[in-house]
Amino acid sequence: MEVESGVIGGVILDDSAVFSDEDNNINNNNNNLILNSLLRKLRYSALSTAISYDDALSSPKVDLLKSTATLYSMHCFSLDNEEAIEQIKRDVKGVILYVVSIHKKDLFLKQLIPNLQIAFLNVEGANVYENSNIICINKLEELPLTICRVNRKAMGNDVVTIGYIMKPSREEDFAKRGAFPLYPTRDGLMFLPLTFELPLAPQLQEVDIILHKATDEIISIDMTGTAEFANRITFTRGMQELKRYMDHPPDCCVIDQLDKIYPVLDRLKIQQTLLGLQDLNAPGRQIIRGPHFLKVNDFRDPSLDQKLSGAKLSLPSIVKPQVACGVAHAHNMEYVDHSSTLYKFYVLGDKVFNAVKKSTPNAHILMKLCGDDELKPLVFDSLKSLPTADEKQLCGDNIDHGLVTEAAKWLARNLGLTIFGFDVVIQEGSRDHVIVDVNYLPSFKEVPEGVAIPAFWDAIKKKLESKRTT
Repeated sequence: MEVESGVIGGVILDDSAVFSDEDNNINNNNNNLILNSLLRKLRYSALSTAISYDDALSSPKVDLLKSTATLYSMHCFSLDNEEAIEQIKRDVKGVILYVVSIHKKDLFLKQLIPNLQIAFLNVEGANVYENSNIICINKLEELPLTICRVNRKAMGNDVVTIGYIMKPSREEDFAKRGAFPLYPTRDGLMFLPLTFELPLAPQLQEVDIILHKATDEIISIDMTGTAEFANRITFTRGMQELKRYMDHPPDCCVIDQLDKIYPVLDRLKIQQTLLGLQDLNAPGRQIIRGPHFLKVNDFRDPSLDQKLSGAKLSLPSIVKPQVACGVAHAHNMEYVDHSSTLYKFYVLGDKVFNAVKKSTPNAHILMKLCGDDELKPLVFDSLKSLPTADEKQLCGDNIDHGLVTEAAKWLARNLGLTIFGFDVVIQEGSRDHVIVDVNYLPSFKEVPEGVAIPAFWDAIKKKLESKRTT
């Protein structure tokens, strides 16, 4: 796709936009948090980004700007450096947005760089330059939204905008692989980071698709009540507002609707869903299934041994909370001896990828870790804190990719999810393929970005196309 003229391809932050007007100090805590968040987004946005300063700025502040620019892999140059300006002109495709405080209007840079658009910062109220080529914004946090608006206007119907929301660490995992460009991709996709620090409605007016990791915004889940699972979840205030919009979207596509997410959050529900995998099993082929499981309400239950036996469970077993993202009633799950090999599968639309990882040791090794005289529980909050097998123990059992791919498609149909992942282990002896975990919107970081990111984008675009045709 040919990118239209008028699309912002680069951003220059003037020193007046970097230092706060109140104390002219980049180290102001609030200003620092906002600036760092913005610079992280710009770094991986596919926009050329630089920081400029004039020669009147003090040496300590220039040094601070340069170190900040280096940290985020950006250019930092003096406005008097014509060579640096020429380099900027060569690097940037499209319009350059120059962000400067309204209190600093002596802009001669516009005469040196063609295709420059000015954005005045710290302008409250209406746009006082409505009839000019100047944009006015109030806060630095508004910059991604401003860029999105300009680019949508320039691209017209040739661009699809995805507004995404997730915790910063997860966002960075995606963004540093190039998954969230603010500059339109060849397929016409553009990603806007949504923020609850700004009014949500104006942001949502600019997006065609909402991509979310709602579990990052869960405060608590009440497992004691009898209400529907959805009504027992308490989200942050911002997510509650977004949820109201997603519950009644006029034209917006959501990846994925919350009612499709809830079953994955309830381990008991997902295990019950996995029971349906038996429909895929046939004589002469490997069995694919979920682990044997039992919901335990009270570990002091005198009949617990019989219940475990009836559920085909024995020690060692894995005890997990029923809710996949918080502490709740216990959920007892089979521990499968699997030659210390974990197969991670990722479903991105109609494409399935997998990776092999070293996993926990077989049961007899775990039993040794508990001690010879007494069986004690191994307490952990994630698989990362459990022991892993030595390299000598790592076994490369061949997995039936056709069978697991068939299961992936079955899960996609039954769960209604666009992007999700699941883990498979192969049981020693029986060679049963056991799906031990299912999660939505994983980072799929084990898959090379050269194939994963295009598949990620393709899944998003096809989801929108599917909605528009139904």
